[in-house]
Amino acid sequence: MAQTNPAAAVGNLFRTPELKQKILFTLLCLLIYRVGAHVTAPGIDVVALRDFFAAQGQGGLLGLYDLFVGGGLSRATLFALGIMPYISSSILFQLAGAVIPTVEKMQKDEEGRKKITQWTRYGTVIIAMIQGYGFALFTESLQGAVRFPGFAHQLQMTLFLTTGAIFVMWLGEQITERGIGNGASLLIFFSIVERIWPGIFQTLNFVTTGALAPLKLVVLIVMMVLVVAATVAITVAARRVQIQIPQRAMGRGRMREAARNFIPLRMNAANVMPIIFAQSLIVVPGTIAQFSGNPRLQTMAEYFNPGTPLYFLLSAILILFFTYFYTSIIFNPIDIAENLKKQGGFIPGVKPGAKTAEYIDHVVSRITLPGAVFLTLVALLPIWIAGLFNVPFQFGGTSLLIVVGVGLDTVQKFQEALLLRKYDSFMKKGGRVRFRGRGAPAMSFIGGLVIAGVAGSLFV
Repeated sequence: MAQTNPAAAVGNLFRTPELKQKILFTLLCLLIYRVGAHVTAPGIDVVALRDFFAAQGQGGLLGLYDLFVGGGLSRATLFALGIMPYISSSILFQLAGAVIPTVEKMQKDEEGRKKITQWTRYGTVIIAMIQGYGFALFTESLQGAVRFPGFAHQLQMTLFLTTGAIFVMWLGEQITERGIGNGASLLIFFSIVERIWPGIFQTLNFVTTGALAPLKLVVLIVMMVLVVAATVAITVAARRVQIQIPQRAMGRGRMREAARNFIPLRMNAANVMPIIFAQSLIVVPGTIAQFSGNPRLQTMAEYFNPGTPLYFLLSAILILFFTYFYTSIIFNPIDIAENLKKQGGFIPGVKPGAKTAEYIDHVVSRITLPGAVFLTLVALLPIWIAGLFNVPFQFGGTSLLIVVGVGLDTVQKFQEALLLRKYDSFMKKGGRVRFRGRGAPAMSFIGGLVIAGVAGSLFV
């Protein structure tokens, strides 16, 4: 009989020494990250910064960046840049692999990947220095935000934020190597989830003050549940393409019946990246107009504000475009067809080689369309709902996709570790593997935590 006590479920996770060590190490790194995210840079008036970000919301580029760093940018903290310089550098080299043959060749070789990793670190330092200097100039442009503006402040802020970004990059790599993995994604995940309780208290305050009617809140909660369910379904949805790989019989060299397997082609392979690219581009006119101070440009930039028809139209077009664009970069049907041919495998009814690549590319193109439409709805539906119900807050589709993706991946890693433990126990004791043992309630409990994080991310 499976246990259902949450405390016992957590205890089951910590009974595996390796898993316990990885969890504790990851929690320690996350604790250090969150502490550093509250150490404010010297010479900055945080109140002036918060007022600017509160007025801007998540509609601008800085508001979107502030979301990924857990509010560190609006507080001008040591980790204000967060893990984003490292992710930006990684994306640049990933895009370079699609257009530069030398980089593409290096990505397929172990030594080449090590060199690219080193280049990514150098790129992180350069990007962090540029962003740190830009943020210093930005703070000086806000009236009263900097006590002593000038070159000394710019140099100090650049060194301060660059050092913090390098340290966060190191933390992310340590979580990946010695923790539970996906260090960069986990840092963003907890930066978003950290804002759950403030969002919940703010929503309750809106209800008590009458800014939000209880009936509207109930309707919004129902819609949020439906959005979460659809997001989870699309995130795990995949088209399974059947393949067959011949197996040799032991001893005589004769071929046995081909083993049947599947290639999972994800419907949302690009994940949240198309939304990030689209929002980053669409806020460029408003950002340029804001820093230019030209009244005519500022008037034109108002047409690109969230909620306007032009914003909805351009966002939908850009998300659809970047979904196909990013999917074509991270997914190469030719490589899959070549690897399958080297193993002697094939897709039933399809010739190996070029025909297999064409078939896989055709399937990916078909399943990417509903994924792209879903990403568009997730990105634009919250803005439409906030305007329709006239609510004083907006739940974020971008943060929702990140929390769901990272949360499900983390649950899968825990499940694989517990399953491996069961196999080890089976090999040592010679008994029968029971898949509904002590790992099941642990997975249920972790899944509950993930669902809580998903629900909280809606208010971010």
